[in-house]
Amino acid sequence: MRWGDMRQSDNVEDVTGGQPGGGGVPFGGGMKLGGGAMILVVIVSLLFGVNPLQFLGMMEGGAPPAPAPAPQGQGKAAQPGYGPQAAKGVEDPDKGLSVRVLGDTEDVWTALFQAMGSRYEPPKLVLFRKSVVSMCGRASSASGPFYCAADRKLYLDTAFFQELQNRFGAPGDFGQAYVIAHEVGHHVQNLMGTMREFDAASGRADERQRNALSVRLELQADCYAGVWGFYAAKRNLLDPGDAEEGLRAASAVGDDTIQKRTQGYVVPDAFTHGKAEQRMKWFQTGLQSGDPRSCNTFAAKGP
Repeated sequence: MRWGDMRQSDNVEDVTGGQPGGGGVPFGGGMKLGGGAMILVVIVSLLFGVNPLQFLGMMEGGAPPAPAPAPQGQGKAAQPGYGPQAAKGVEDPDKGLSVRVLGDTEDVWTALFQAMGSRYEPPKLVLFRKSVVSMCGRASSASGPFYCAADRKLYLDTAFFQELQNRFGAPGDFGQAYVIAHEVGHHVQNLMGTMREFDAASGRADERQRNALSVRLELQADCYAGVWGFYAAKRNLLDPGDAEEGLRAASAVGDDTIQKRTQGYVVPDAFTHGKAEQRMKWFQTGLQSGDPRSCNTFAAKGP
């Protein structure tokens, strides 16, 4: 994956002892369009049946407020470890990949929200080591990457990437990008009001029903991750074999795969994220369609 060619995000908090990357080129809603983003705008315009010239004008003039707007923090100035050298792997490639994949998801979802007549407010990415405190509580690296809807931040210990490769058998930079894009997918759900509906429905459900709803929520985030991958591929940012890396990562974190590895047997009623086959299916759905409307896992007869 050509992640070194992706725009670097400003919306990063590094609490590992380093500094967050900045200097990213803004795009949409107070942002400026680069060459790759211009191509993305044309692709999205055609997908949603919008005149590209009208769409570009709409982007310059602003857009209606987001369904659930979030306050956006100010990015810090660029620091060593997140610039071009980091993109080439000279310093910390895992942090460099995370910052740039996040920036690319911002470009893609900004364009998609514009096409849907709304405004995308990007989340913050918090890079941490071993443990972190969020508005959703304290978490350790063992919890894995997560999104906190209360503070609208993604939390990632990049050591998880090594675990994804060594423990889960899913190496490759696009597999790592899938992890980030999945958590961004939860932020998209939050902005669209899906999480609010999920919380309301979960409050009326028993444990088995809550787990089933959780599976649909997670599979939709997988599909949204695939939507981002579709546009990355359209702009020639993916290499041959990247799609397979992403699918392998989705399969590796399936509930059945994890249960087999940790306890030797599978308990479907305890699934909260979906089995490997489901996670691969919905990630591929987004990857092939590039259309968020194809990701309605809640309406699917069987996710």
